[in-house]
Amino acid sequence: MKAKGHIAILMANVIFGLGVPVTKALLDEWVTPIGYMASRCVFAAIIFWVVAAFMPKERVERKDLMALLLGGLLGFVISQTLTAEALKYTTPVYYSLVAALTPIAVMILAAVFLKERVSGLKILGVVMGIGGALLMLYFSWTDGAGSDDLLGISLAVLSVLTWAVYLIITRKVSDKYSAVTQMKYFFLISAVVMLPIAMMEPQQKLYSAEWGWSGVLEMAFIVLFATGLGYFLIPYALRFLKATTVSIYTNIQPVVASLVAIAVGQDHLSWDKPVAAVLVLLGAYIVTIPRDQKA
Repeated sequence: MKAKGHIAILMANVIFGLGVPVTKALLDEWVTPIGYMASRCVFAAIIFWVVAAFMPKERVERKDLMALLLGGLLGFVISQTLTAEALKYTTPVYYSLVAALTPIAVMILAAVFLKERVSGLKILGVVMGIGGALLMLYFSWTDGAGSDDLLGISLAVLSVLTWAVYLIITRKVSDKYSAVTQMKYFFLISAVVMLPIAMMEPQQKLYSAEWGWSGVLEMAFIVLFATGLGYFLIPYALRFLKATTVSIYTNIQPVVASLVAIAVGQDHLSWDKPVAAVLVLLGAYIVTIPRDQKA
C-alpha cells in the first residue's frame, strides 16, 4: 500500500515542479500576477465546492473556520501573489530553489515562536540552506537571467516565509478536517479577496480577443493539475506515508522546474545553480529528518 503513497506524492511534486515554468509562461504573455491569482482562486474554489457537494458534510467550528480563512489569506492570497510577482522578475530555476527552503523556514519560525527544540544537525541544515540562498543572491546580482533577479528572489523569500507562517497557524486545524473541506474555504476566501482587486486591473490578454490556445492550456494545467489534482494527491499520500517522507519529496520540485525551464529557454545553466541546489536541497533534507533518526 505504501507504493500508492509514493506514486501519489511523486506525481504531485512533478506537477508542482512543472507548474513553475508554466506559470512563468503565463505571466510573460497572457496574464498579470493579479489576473493569474484571481483565475486560480475562482476556478479552484468552484472545483472544491463542487467536489464537496458530493462528499459527507463536515461541520467546521467557528474558531477553526477563522484559522482556515486566515490560512487562505496568508497561504494563498499573499504567498502566491508574491510567488507570481517573483516569477515576473526572476527565473523558474532561482524561484524553485528558494521555494525548496520552505522546510527550513518552517523550522526556524517554529523554533522562534513555538519554542520547538532544534538539534545541532538541523542547525547545520539551516546553515547549508542559507548558504545556498546567499550564493543565488550573489550570482543573480552579478549575472542574472531575469529582468530583476535580486528583486524576484527577495519576493520569493517573502513568499516562502508567508507560506511557513500559514503552515504553523493551520497545523492543528489540518488534522481535524478533510483536505476538501479545508481547500473549499481556503480558496473561497482567496476568491472573495482577489476578484475585486482583479476587476481594477487592465483587461487580461487571456480573456480578450487576443486569447490563444497556448494560454488556455497553460491556465487549464495550473487550475486542474497544479491546484486541483495536486491538492488531492498530497492528503491521499499522507494516508500511507509519514509526513516527513512526504516533505522530503518536495525536493523534486526544483529539479523538475529547473530542467524544464532550461530546456525551454527560460533560463541558462551556470555553475552556481547546481552548487546552490546541492546546498539548499541537502539542507532541506537534513531539516526534515525525523527526531528518532537525527545524529
